[in-house]
Amino acid sequence: MKEIVVISGKGGTGKTSIVASFAALAKNIVLADCDVDAADLHLVLHPNIKQTSDFSGGKQASVITEKCTGCGKCQEVCNFNAVLFNGPANDVVEKTCTIDPISCEGCGVCVHFCPNDAIEFKDAVNGQWFISDTRFGPMVHARLGIAEENSGKLVTLIRKEAKRIASEQNKDLLIIDGSPGIGCPVIASITGADIVLVITEPTLSGKHDLVRVADLTAGFNIPTLVAINKFDLNPDIAEQIEEDACKRNVRVVGKIRYDKAFTKAQIMKCSVVEYTGSAVSQDVKALWRNVTYAF
Repeated sequence: MKEIVVISGKGGTGKTSIVASFAALAKNIVLADCDVDAADLHLVLHPNIKQTSDFSGGKQASVITEKCTGCGKCQEVCNFNAVLFNGPANDVVEKTCTIDPISCEGCGVCVHFCPNDAIEFKDAVNGQWFISDTRFGPMVHARLGIAEENSGKLVTLIRKEAKRIASEQNKDLLIIDGSPGIGCPVIASITGADIVLVITEPTLSGKHDLVRVADLTAGFNIPTLVAINKFDLNPDIAEQIEEDACKRNVRVVGKIRYDKAFTKAQIMKCSVVEYTGSAVSQDVKALWRNVTYAF
C-alpha cells in the first residue's frame, strides 16, 4: 500500500478540493481527513458514518466536593490559575474548591499534592473520530471539540485506523488530507508517508509558506511534489514559485487554473472532476497522472 499526504503551507489553497478529486480519480483507496482542527472533506464526500468513538488527548481534573477541606493547596500549586475557591459547602467547610475545565491543562499537579485525595483525574473527551463509507471507499475522519488541543495525537490515531482498514481490505492507496502549516498536526500527518503533495497558490504568503513546508518535508526526507492552484491569478509569482521549487529539487507536477466550478462543485457535494469536464477538470486529472507516475 502506498500513502500520499496532501498538505499546504497555509489554509485556503484548495487542498481539500484536490483531495476530493483524487478520491474520484483513484481506485481501491482509503481516505483519511487528518485536518482535524478544521475538517471539511466530509462536506464534499458526504460520508455514511458506520462507527463513532470518543477521542481523549489528555486528562481533566475535578474536585470531589464531599472530600474537599478547602485547604487551598491545589490553588497554591496550580500554575494555570485553574483552581477557584468558590465551590459549594460540605460537612466540613462552607466553601470548597472547584477547577475551571477551560483553564485546566491536565498536568496532574493538584492531584499529586492534594492531602485529602479530593481530586479526580479522568480522561478528557476532546472530540470524536469516525469510520465511514463514501462513494469512493472507506474514510476515517474526526471532529475535534471547540478549543480542544492534542490534535497531533488525534491525527496519529486517524492514520493508524486508516492503515488498518487498508491492510484488512487490501487497498492499494491511502490518500490523506493533511493540515496546513508546519506544526504538530502536519508532522503527525506526513511522518513515514511515501509522497507529500504540497498545494500552494501564487501569493506572497503562499510562496513564503511553501518554503517552510519544503524545509519540513526535507527534514523528514520525504519525496515532495508541488501543485500551484489558481496559478493564472498571478503568473509572475507562480513562475517564482516554480523557480524556488527547482532550486530545492522539488518538482512542480501541476498547475490548476482559477475556476468557480470548484465552489459550485462543493455546493453540489461533489468534486470538480465529477461536476464538470471543463479545462479545470483536465488540469486536476493531469495533476493526478503526474502524482501517480511519481510512485
